[in-house]
Amino acid sequence: MTHKPSPLPHGIIPPINGAPAKARALALTVSALCTMPFLMLPPQAAAAAPGGSADQTAFDFAIPKGSLSSALLQFSETTGKKVLFNADLVRGQVSPGLNGRYSAEQALHKLLVGSGLAPRETGSGSVTLAGAPTAQLNETALEAVTVTGLSIESNVDSPAYAIPYSSTATKTDTPLMETPISVQVIPQQVLKDQQAVILEDAVKNVSGVQRVWNGEANGQDFVIRGFGTRYSKFRNGQRIANFNTDMANVEQVEVLKGSAAMLYGRVEPGGMVNVITKKPQEVAHYSLQQQFGSYDFYRTVAEATGPITDDKSLTYRLDFGYTDRNSYRDFVSQNQIFVAPALHWQASDRTEFNLSLEYMDRKLPYDTGIPAIGNRVANVPINTNYGQPGSKFNEDPSDSTLLDFNWSHEFNDNWKIENGFVGNWANLHYRKILVAVAQPLLEPGNSPLQVRRGSQFTDDTEETYLTYFNLNGKFATGPLKHNVLLGGDYYSDETRSSGFFGFSAAFAPPDSPYHFPGDFAGGNFAFSRVNLYNPTYPDLDFNAYEQQRINRPNNFFINQRSWYGLYFQDQISLFNDKLQILGGGRYDWAHLASGSTNSATNSADSNGNYNGYVPSFSNINLNKQNEGFFSPRVGVLYRPWSWLSVYGNRVEGFGANNGRSESGRPLKPETSEQYEAGFKTEWFDGDLTTNMAYFHIDKKNVLTLAGDGPNGPVFGTIGAARSQGIEVDVAGKLTDGLSLIASYAFTDARITDDGAGSNQGNRLPNVAEHSGSAWLKYAFQQSALRGLSLGIGSFIAGNREGDNANSYRLPGYVRVDTFAGYTMNLGATKLTTQLNVNNIFDKRYYFAGAPYYANRAWNIPGEPLSVMGSIKLEF
Repeated sequence: MTHKPSPLPHGIIPPINGAPAKARALALTVSALCTMPFLMLPPQAAAAAPGGSADQTAFDFAIPKGSLSSALLQFSETTGKKVLFNADLVRGQVSPGLNGRYSAEQALHKLLVGSGLAPRETGSGSVTLAGAPTAQLNETALEAVTVTGLSIESNVDSPAYAIPYSSTATKTDTPLMETPISVQVIPQQVLKDQQAVILEDAVKNVSGVQRVWNGEANGQDFVIRGFGTRYSKFRNGQRIANFNTDMANVEQVEVLKGSAAMLYGRVEPGGMVNVITKKPQEVAHYSLQQQFGSYDFYRTVAEATGPITDDKSLTYRLDFGYTDRNSYRDFVSQNQIFVAPALHWQASDRTEFNLSLEYMDRKLPYDTGIPAIGNRVANVPINTNYGQPGSKFNEDPSDSTLLDFNWSHEFNDNWKIENGFVGNWANLHYRKILVAVAQPLLEPGNSPLQVRRGSQFTDDTEETYLTYFNLNGKFATGPLKHNVLLGGDYYSDETRSSGFFGFSAAFAPPDSPYHFPGDFAGGNFAFSRVNLYNPTYPDLDFNAYEQQRINRPNNFFINQRSWYGLYFQDQISLFNDKLQILGGGRYDWAHLASGSTNSATNSADSNGNYNGYVPSFSNINLNKQNEGFFSPRVGVLYRPWSWLSVYGNRVEGFGANNGRSESGRPLKPETSEQYEAGFKTEWFDGDLTTNMAYFHIDKKNVLTLAGDGPNGPVFGTIGAARSQGIEVDVAGKLTDGLSLIASYAFTDARITDDGAGSNQGNRLPNVAEHSGSAWLKYAFQQSALRGLSLGIGSFIAGNREGDNANSYRLPGYVRVDTFAGYTMNLGATKLTTQLNVNNIFDKRYYFAGAPYYANRAWNIPGEPLSVMGSIKLEF
């Protein structure tokens, strides 16, 4: 039976000699480790007779009928042979048991009969399990013999920094070493060691991924391979609404490089970030963690999981997170509650149902950062905020509810169907005085230099619906092994915004009840101004803005996106799986519609006088656009040895320009083409992995910010852009105690066609030509220091341009972080204490926006020297 790969990391269980009591303790420990998908059952040095291998030696087996995961543990316990497998591959599977005397090879084949799994030698003494046609697993006559068994003891101190599986690239259970696509995984252990509390903390470990300005409360966005992700968010491989991720229920984060349009529809060509959530487990586990740190940071995280029924067919999970913090930025604080219950029902050994819910309630203000002066960000203290003081101006309350239901059924060992539905409902209430895009009072010749601020009191709603199906089958045609995926999805997203917008008020007809003087006329309601170097904030009445929003809303906007997509994929294996050929394609039928109405553009007659027009949703005329596009993907991988894979791919992509033009019309869709070649390696039985890739991406109709408009920012497109470069990622275990995750990227991203503009040849904004990271952790192995871990890492980026015109530059930086942690057992409870110190040299650095939001006014400073402590109890 086959299952899709679990997103969870793997543990390590080394060998020991011990008494039956230890074996019983081991069984309990291993059950707990089933919460992690990649169990690594290491070799026993004394398993084989002198001068012989484990496979040639006979062993005495007495494995009772029961779960396959338990049987595989006892197999490794007896033979000392390391077995690596994805826990979801064996979830719910039953082993017939094994009694008698067999070689390791014979025993493993008998245990796997009917499971749909086949063993594969790695070439270094260990075995991996993967799905295989049933014909490969027919039981053969094996002669029984007798020998003495051995026992092992649990040791889970070794971290798991290398993950061999990810379903993001192919939506199948193909190991990464057999996937001709670049995928990087940030596992749970790295998230714990670095105390990642926001998604940006995770992706900084991946080559070619840059954090960007996103206003804090306005979702999460990244630049990958030179191009922004356009706030596209994925959870367990499914697109969801643009809302910040809470890390309380995140198991690992996966970054797929290059366009994923063939499987996921309209996505950006640089890549996508996919968050994998924690799943209900059969073994009861509870934890409580309290984090605390600089700037009054407090965060409480709790989790509970375990069986509901005696047969463990029904399991649950509950994750909870509460964050309360201030900031190194003036007027910024956060209060956030997150709750995520989940249920898993294993209706039969071939059928399962999953239901999960996520709810977040948050107060976090929109922060536009610090504007640029000349060719650099203004030299002011990084805490300087040009918004408006006062708690009501700095809450921007929001909430999000997500419902995810999916089920799967295996018709037999080789064919499986999956189907699911995701609904996401988000509400964002902007109550802010924000730095405007256009800053005429910061141009040379003005004295004093003043920052122009706009006003926005709007209510935004976003409703997102997704449904999908996947049919995965494995079969052979002659010498060719096929892993086929057929699927389709429907995605729908609608955003509505209504309320008071300062631009619309300033430019409404003078005799209109919607009109208020703007900054240009010296007023302080629609627009206001503060001194750049010594801001003195005007006394603004929050309730006056609220009354305008309630009684005279002057700005309405609707944006709708939807598409149907059908896709197919076939991964063909040849020559004992040494050659992998991946091919497939997807066709999308996409629909876009957008429209707006406001008091600035719809309320004046031919003489410029108020015509009595009342803006509302009912007065919006939607501008519609329909598009169709075929997105092919081909890839080839050759694995001459178990430790080396050489691959290449070509991918086309179909993006979505989410912005609107000054007239309110949808923009032309972005299209892209990528070529990539590289190699992957595995060392030390897969404990250390590397990925090196060269890529070249061409993109047309690139979205760019054009300026302020009556409904907010307006956008346009530059003709084309190109990004090319080299990326290196390394992750895993160097020795028993030393772990590493590191990256390097050279990225040359430029505008290649700017139409009538003057930016051709310029670098794309917020893309460092050279960037990288390195994080080392050492877990002490000596008995006197066991439980103590120390780590240090650096995160590096070169100079980056701030906007498409390359009119100013963000300086490069080297940020250094450290941590120390100690774990000890208090009876049946595990206590972990940890201290992280980030940016220990207090380096000043900044993030600008992605190409579609980059402008001189918005640059967010990075976090200065800060400390975070943690106390965690697990039982």
